[in-house]
This record gives sequence, C-alpha cells and structure tokens, in this order.
Amino acid sequence: MPATIANKLLLRARLPGLVLALVLIVVTPFLLLRAANERSAEANARVDHTRQVEVAMQKLASDVRNIEAAALARVAGVDTPMLGARTRDSRARVQPSLAEVQRQTQDNPAQQVRIGMLAANVGLRLQAADAVLAAGGGSSPQQVIDLVARYPIQPLVDAVIAEERSLLASRQTRAARAQRQASALGWGAMLAQLALLGVLTWNATRQAGQRLGAESDARRASARAAVVLDTVRDPIVLADAQLRVVMHNAAFDELYGVEGDVRGQPLAGISGGAWNDEETLRRLRDVLARDRELWDLERTQHTADGHERVMLINARRMALPDSDDDVVLVTAADVTVQKAAEQHIRELNRQLEGKVAQVSEVNRELEAFSYSVSHDLRAPLRHIAGFADKLARQLGDDADDKSRHYLQVISSSAKRMSTLIDDLLVYSRLGRSALRLQAVDMQSMVDDTRALLDANARSDQPDHRIHWDIGALPVLVGDDNMLRQVWLNLLGNAVKYSANVEPARIEVRHETAGVGMHRFTVRDNGAGFDMAYADKLFGVFQRLHSASEFSGTGIGLASVKRVLLRHGGGIEGDSSPGQGALFSFTLPSNLELPAKGLPPP
Repeated sequence: MPATIANKLLLRARLPGLVLALVLIVVTPFLLLRAANERSAEANARVDHTRQVEVAMQKLASDVRNIEAAALARVAGVDTPMLGARTRDSRARVQPSLAEVQRQTQDNPAQQVRIGMLAANVGLRLQAADAVLAAGGGSSPQQVIDLVARYPIQPLVDAVIAEERSLLASRQTRAARAQRQASALGWGAMLAQLALLGVLTWNATRQAGQRLGAESDARRASARAAVVLDTVRDPIVLADAQLRVVMHNAAFDELYGVEGDVRGQPLAGISGGAWNDEETLRRLRDVLARDRELWDLERTQHTADGHERVMLINARRMALPDSDDDVVLVTAADVTVQKAAEQHIRELNRQLEGKVAQVSEVNRELEAFSYSVSHDLRAPLRHIAGFADKLARQLGDDADDKSRHYLQVISSSAKRMSTLIDDLLVYSRLGRSALRLQAVDMQSMVDDTRALLDANARSDQPDHRIHWDIGALPVLVGDDNMLRQVWLNLLGNAVKYSANVEPARIEVRHETAGVGMHRFTVRDNGAGFDMAYADKLFGVFQRLHSASEFSGTGIGLASVKRVLLRHGGGIEGDSSPGQGALFSFTLPSNLELPAKGLPPP
C-alpha cells in the first residue's frame, strides 16, 4: 500500500517537475543569454562611442587646421575661391563637432573639462584667425604661428583621444568578457537543453514502451477474457444503462440464434423477442439503478431452436475498465431438463408415497395378523400340551412304547410351536414398538450376553470349551433392548453352530466404517453355510440347517436385520460349509439422544 501511494505521488509530480526543469534549462539560460548579449551590445556600443569621439576630435582638429592654413595662405597672398569655400565649410563644422563631442562625453566629467578648455582655445584661435583673414596681406605668418602657440588645441585633442583610447581598452576587455560569458552560457544552455531533450526522449520512449506494453497486456487480457467467456457454456450478455448489448459469449449466440455483431442493439429485440419480457427488463433496470443483485429469476423463453425453455436469470452490476458507465452482467442457465426431472421425481415420489402407504398398511395388517394368530394359537397349544400330559399320566405304566413315543412327539411339537409363537411375538414387537434411544455400552452388553451363553452351554455340554476373543467396543446411541436382541442372536448362533467343534472360537471386533458409521463383526469356527443360499439368511422361518441337526425357529437373524434397519444400519454374512461364519453389521453414530447429559456415540 505505501509503495502504491508513493508511485501515485511520483506520477502526479512528474509533469510539474518536467515543467520546472523546462523553465530552469530553457527559460533561465534564455534570460541569462539575453542579459549577456545586452552587456556585449552595450560594450560594443561603448567601443563605437569611443571611436566616434576620436573621429569627431580628429575632424575638429582638421577643420581648425584648415582654417589656420587658409589664414597662412591669405598672409602669403594666396586667395582662391576654392580656399574660401573650404574655409567656410570648415568653419561651419567646428561648432557642431564641438557640440557632438560634448554630447558624447557628457558622462565623463574629466573629458568635459578638457572639451571645455578645447572649446575656449578653439574659439580664441578662430577669432585670431578671423582677424588675420580680415587683415589679409597686412598680417605676417608669425602672427599665425604665435596664435597656434598661444592657444594650443592639439594637446587637448590628444588628451581627449588618449582618455577615450584608455576607456576603449577597458571597454573592449569588458566587451570580450561579456562575449565569452555569452558564448559559454550559450554552450551551457545548449548542453543543458540537449540533456533535457535526451531525458524527455528517454522518458517519452519509456512511456511509449509502457503504453505499448499496457496496450498489449490489455489486448491479451481482453483476448483471454473473451476466450474464457466463450468457454462458459451458460449464456452471458453485458448490457448498458439503456439495456443495449455491450458484449456476449458464444453460448448466448448459439442458444438465441445471434448472427453477426449485435453490439449496440436493444436486448429486447434479440432472438425474436426472447428477452422482451417487461418483468425481466424491469428487474435488470433495477439492478443497474439500485445496485441490487438478481438471483434465480425463473422465466420461460422461446429460443432459436424453436423450443420453449425454462431459464434461471441472474444479474449484477459491474464496472468496465475502459468505460465510466456501469453495465449489467446477465447470465442465463437452462434448467429445462432439471425442471422436467424434478417434475418426474415429484410424480415418482407421489407414487412412492402411495406405495409406501400401501406397504405400511399391509405390514400393519400382517403384524396385527401375526400377533392375533400367535395369541389365538396359544390356547389350542396349551390344550394339546396339557391333554397330552394328562393322557400320559392316565396311561401310566400301561402305555406301550409306541404310545409313549406318540405322546412325546405331541408334547415336543407343542413346545416347539410355543417357541415359534414367542419368537414371532418378539419379531412383531421389534417392528411395532418405538425406539427408546439412550447411551448403550456395547462392551458391557457383549460381556453380559457372553456370561449368559456360557452358563447355558455348561448346563447343556459340560465338556464343551469356548474361547472368546472380544475386542474394545464403543458406546453408541440406540435402543438397549433391541440391541441386546442383536447380540443375543448373533452370539447365540455362533455358540450353537460351533457346538460340534473343539474348542469353539468366537471373535468380536469393531472398527469405523466411513464418516459416522461403526462396523461390528462376529466370527466363529463352526459349521458355516453355503453362500448359494445366503439370500435366505435373514428371512422369517428360513433355515439352512435341519432342525434335527441344529435347533432353532429361523426368526433370530430376521429379528437382527429388523433391529439394525430401524437403527439405520445393515447386516451381511459370509461363510463356507465347515469353515465357520462371519457376520458383519453397521450402526450409525449420529442418532439423537432423547435427553441431555448422555455421552456422545
């Protein structure tokens, strides 16, 4: 975040920095060069001024000498019109020359003094010359010579010229220095401008490279976005504030039959008016205006293939990187098949509910029938058993062997029938009674069942040995009485069918079976069974061994399966004849406890 802020500040300060550098490197050297040029021009003007003063002084001296020469020629008797004209011209130039020199040296007091003395001497000499000229031939040359000696002007002219030449030397030095400064400043300004131009060129090249790179990245990103957009199988379209198409993907083209470029066209006019639904358009405008998201709006649309489809429309507002206006991103999912499947499932569920109700009614009728039959059979059985006993006592020792055998068969069959009725009543109660859920300690339940079976086995077969191998068992949630029936039947079968094996080995194990499931196994080394008849194991009154070989009613495993199914579990068996049997059953651990404070399963 600080680096980003610094970059933004640097970008903002770049333009003012360039402007300041331009001012310092271009404007400042221009001003300095201009001042240097002004000083150089001023120095050159001073040089010209000195030369002008010198020329003016030389002209003044020349004019005075011309006048004096004319005076000497008149004394010598020479008088020509040309000489007079030259004298008049020189006389006319003397005063203007003095005035010009005074004007040009008015900034130099010393020169003004010299010019004043020169003007006085020139005036006196001109008066004397005029007098000689007026006298004509009556004057002598010596008078002119004395006039020159008395009022000298050449030393003053030389002094003025010498002073100006002295000033000229210093002015030429300053002019040369100013010229050098101007030249150096010009070179420096040129080098600085070249450096600035190089920096600007480098920066412009860098900016152009960055811009080209950014444009290339933008093009690649746009191409990637377009490819990704076209790979999405759900139709997608972007629309502006007037609900005109901005962008769409290939799935949109395919489903709605869009051909060519439809950008800028109204969404409502596409695909023969598939989107011309006032409710849909109003919702999309609401998404743009209020920044609300549209979720799973179900609409029926006629698509390009001529079918009527159920579409789920979702939309949200989003900003485009290349535009200041927001657009609405619309996705449409075809749920026609899902809707048809849901309708079919609802119909199947309705039919299934009817079947379940019928089956439940049949089960209730069967349970009621078995319950009533079992109760109704008890009275005749009691009569049969009771009168068989009375008949045996009545006959006493007079009964022959065949009669005693018949009476024994009648009595044992009645007892077996009574046992069948008891088991049938237990099986019926297991299906009708409600589950009383509580914490069940499987370890304690198996130990209690083992102790009961050991006691029965010792009374029936005192010499028979049973080796128990019981692993660690968990605490689960279930109906205590029903689960006790499970262990009593499974462990009882293991003891019963291994009665002819010495020693009998019975193994009980536990393991987790996936998420929230427990698996229990009971293995023995008894008689086993043929897996070809495994489908009869858990049926009522289904037996794989004869009653003479192993006792039983054939309801025990059916009762086990019913209990496990009511607890959300299941059971399966695996065996081979003479190789023992393995029964594996599962129970869930997510049954809810009826009260708080009990340990979790």
